[in-house]
Amino acid sequence: MKILLFYQYFGTPKGSWSTRAYELTRRWVQAGHDVTVITAPYDKSDINSDGFISRQEIEGVKLIVVDSGDSNRLSTPVRALRAIRFALVSSYYALFRSYDVLIASSGPITIGLPMILAKTLRRKRTVFEVRDLWPAGGIELGLIGQGWQSKLALWFEALCYKKANLIVPCSPGMEASVNKRFPGRNTLVIPNASDPEVFQIARTRPAHVPEAIGEHSIFLYAGSLGLMDDCRQIVAAMESLKDQPISLVMVGDGAERQELENQAKETGNPNIHFLGLIPKTEVAKWFSIAVASFVTFKDFEVLHTSSPNKMFDSFAAGVPVIQSTKGWIKDLVEKHHCGINVSPSDPEDFAVAMKRLMTDDELRAQMAANAADLAKTRFNRTVLAEKYLTGLKELFPQ
Repeated sequence: MKILLFYQYFGTPKGSWSTRAYELTRRWVQAGHDVTVITAPYDKSDINSDGFISRQEIEGVKLIVVDSGDSNRLSTPVRALRAIRFALVSSYYALFRSYDVLIASSGPITIGLPMILAKTLRRKRTVFEVRDLWPAGGIELGLIGQGWQSKLALWFEALCYKKANLIVPCSPGMEASVNKRFPGRNTLVIPNASDPEVFQIARTRPAHVPEAIGEHSIFLYAGSLGLMDDCRQIVAAMESLKDQPISLVMVGDGAERQELENQAKETGNPNIHFLGLIPKTEVAKWFSIAVASFVTFKDFEVLHTSSPNKMFDSFAAGVPVIQSTKGWIKDLVEKHHCGINVSPSDPEDFAVAMKRLMTDDELRAQMAANAADLAKTRFNRTVLAEKYLTGLKELFPQ
């Protein structure tokens, strides 16, 4: 097949962002398929552009990079304009490039535009990948107005689902939401996945370890420090752990980083360290020495359906999670005993979980083994890439 993928945030392990598209597409190329990705620079990835349109190739995957980059540090209107520009340029390739199947990976929801045009005007096989439940998330978070803005966004979302031959939600919770609102659609869950080859390494000291950490037990947050991530609960938990040999390491960047650093100072606990963006290969070293990692989101129903890369990275490293969502991840943690569920509104609950994992070596070892097993089985990247490819092939009945 000739596969054309529209995804604004492509990146490799050299960057500090999700490698989902990279890991899937390079496996599809290895299986003999022709894959082109239309993408853009992202401040957390390693992909750059040397002009408005530039062409690159990574492990056989052809990249067309549109200089319409994104950052969660930008204002919502600026991000929206850049997303629209990316969608408009992408539409050109959807209308005039040769391909068999088109995949539009959302968010932002605007990436559905080239897919709609390809289906309507060229009768192409189309796939709509749902990485986030937008616009529902934007409406619930107050980023999209309740009047004509939300109505327009919801109408466009419905059109995207209508024009897709296959819908690929990234979590069971997302699939349930899609099926409830748009019954009868063809869906295939392909969650974000674990990469043991990147994260399953021997205990390795990272390049730059703050001297104050010493021999402390390390708890790690590695992900976006944005509006929806609710990292304040983690920082607040450290207020009651001032006398404990515990260091909190925050890897990542985002709109709330400065506020979190200010909050950390207010706790009076000197053992909170912000490292900013670092390559994924370096993040793996921090996981290798961490007791546990955090998966947190604001307590909104739409965010409980998330499929966060930080969790799959933790599983790949064999590190238990302390997580605060109430949906499918909570059920997963309970069933597979791979971490501890905590309340999203109780920092002391976080603190209790941290002390428990720090002091109970047997419990921590059991949870770590279960997390690593999930990475190798249920969330194995190679298995999921093959499953995704089978779903694409089924769009072309013999």
